[in-house]
Amino acid sequence: MKHSPHGYWIEEAGRPEAVPPLRGDLNLDVVVVGGGFTGMWTAWHLHRSDPDLKIAVLEAGGAGLGPSGRNGGFVEGMWSNFRNLEKQHGQAAALEIGHAAERSIGQIEEFLDERGIDAWFKQGGYMTVSTSEAQDGAWDGQIEALGQAGVGEHAKVLDRAEVQAVCRSPRFREAALFDDTATIQPARLAFGLRQALIDEGVMLFENSPVTAMNDSPSGVTVWTPGGKVTAGRAVLASGAALAGFGSPVRDKVTIASSHMVITEPVPDVLEKIGWNGAPAITDCRSLLNYTRTTPDGRIALGWGGGRIAAGGRRSGTAEVDGEVVEEVSRNLTDYFPDLAGRRITHAWGGPIDASASHLPHVVSLPSGRVFAAFGYTGNGVGPTQMVGRIMSSLVLDRRDEYSRLALVEPTSALTSVPPEPFRWIGGTIIRDAIRRKEAAEARGERPGPVSSLIAAVPKMIGFHIGR
Repeated sequence: MKHSPHGYWIEEAGRPEAVPPLRGDLNLDVVVVGGGFTGMWTAWHLHRSDPDLKIAVLEAGGAGLGPSGRNGGFVEGMWSNFRNLEKQHGQAAALEIGHAAERSIGQIEEFLDERGIDAWFKQGGYMTVSTSEAQDGAWDGQIEALGQAGVGEHAKVLDRAEVQAVCRSPRFREAALFDDTATIQPARLAFGLRQALIDEGVMLFENSPVTAMNDSPSGVTVWTPGGKVTAGRAVLASGAALAGFGSPVRDKVTIASSHMVITEPVPDVLEKIGWNGAPAITDCRSLLNYTRTTPDGRIALGWGGGRIAAGGRRSGTAEVDGEVVEEVSRNLTDYFPDLAGRRITHAWGGPIDASASHLPHVVSLPSGRVFAAFGYTGNGVGPTQMVGRIMSSLVLDRRDEYSRLALVEPTSALTSVPPEPFRWIGGTIIRDAIRRKEAAEARGERPGPVSSLIAAVPKMIGFHIGR
């Protein structure tokens, strides 16, 4: 097994040759900090809206090599999170976000078709399954909220026989099936978007970490080791890095990690369990498992139960963690026993920027010249394209359907997480309690009272975990 920070998707897609870092000083219209999906989609939509804009994207490493190119490749909408949306923003606003997020999936497919990018886009929905009695009916609130809002057609409940007809796993019980998810090879999408920006003449500087920023009436200036950029507007889209010390929104996110494994091609196993790769599947844990297939018959499974990163640190065990990967591997064969003895070829990990509401946020700094997006909480492939449109509209000062979405300046963005080191200490204690509780439930046992009590703390303090 090859255990590395970047993993299978980036290796399969072929890491592109790096473009040069920033050297010298530039005066531009817009500077985008971060070369992941949010930053690149923002730059793309800005350029498409006004090709005369002078735009630069500054990326600390290589564009698309961070979480954007390493995630599970679930291109999700937000119907499966509708109850939470409604709770945070009200029914009308939740519907607007749900429809915009659903459109984003089709807009990504349109982009791929327009650019001729084969990113394995496959629309097939998303199935959230119970794998223990404690998880049965975990989706009831979502189904009820969708029905009451008049959009109940986006989800349906499956009984055990229907679930087994989709994918035969001895662990899968009942499920809810949502219709607004596709799967994709995330690194192929990221690298295709990167190349589209280069082809269109948008400036991209890799290996150009931002070391300082100054927001003044004369413009926003950001410094890198090789030079500086001064621009009328700035976009902060660096994901987990926004939790680092010095970030203006560092107190709004917690950094956890998610790790994945992928098998050798196992088409015989897929045939035996009757799974054609659609829909994509997760369980109902707070520290959820998520799984999907590839065109050549591999099964990938990830687990959102990695360690909490202290101080917004984006390396170390957030990237490579042998202990967590062992647990992910056990989860894989627990769900699919026919994989026993089959080879796992790759394992990898990456950071997740988790907001208190479990929803993405778009905020502007007091000057109105700097905009930031954060808090995708592991569900960013689909929503980042939507948020790129939001950021573009905000930068251009357009009052349109995107800039008016309730994800912009949400009240929940004011919810802060504890400062370090309490964020890391408390997050680690809660993560371990949830892990123990859910492991006991998976064994059919009653969780210990202390673990159950600690696992309930996030809800008590208004921090949303899971859907």
